[in-house]
Amino acid sequence: MPELVSGDAFLRLFRDLEHTAYRLEVRTSYGIPEEDEPYRRFLAGDDPGLDWFEPWLELMREVTGTGRRVERVRVVDDPPSDYLRFELWGTPHNLGVGEDIRYLSRRQAEELGLPAYDYWLFDNQTVARLQFGEHDRFLGVVLSDDPADVLRHVQWQAAAWHHAITFAEYQKENAPPP
Repeated sequence: MPELVSGDAFLRLFRDLEHTAYRLEVRTSYGIPEEDEPYRRFLAGDDPGLDWFEPWLELMREVTGTGRRVERVRVVDDPPSDYLRFELWGTPHNLGVGEDIRYLSRRQAEELGLPAYDYWLFDNQTVARLQFGEHDRFLGVVLSDDPADVLRHVQWQAAAWHHAITFAEYQKENAPPP
């Protein structure tokens, strides 16, 4: 079985990237221990705060502050799952530190033949396929630099990015009626 990369080794992929990190997000739930309490507060209608989010936001400030890009396409259901609503709450903070996050309906993702798993693509050279365990707990990533594997993920990236809409467009399209 391929080696699982996590923790500081996973975060180093962002620090070491030269140009672009891209992620496809297709899951409806993510079990990130640091998010458990903020997510519980969000579901209860309370302010989740940002202290738990700051390490990621600081890393993204560091990366995007040097002109490198961090892009994501999030596949969303209608209506979005509770966890995706939590992500939507946090998106302005991601955008504020330079991430570019776009949205694509699950129907469109299926029509485009996108994979049913999450991945990061670093500099169009390395695929990091996210691995999850029991209760959707993030375990780490499995890396691949196989040219055919990378090419397939680059093609999925191009298709998803072409059809995805910005956060502002998503909000406008999904705003509750007046």
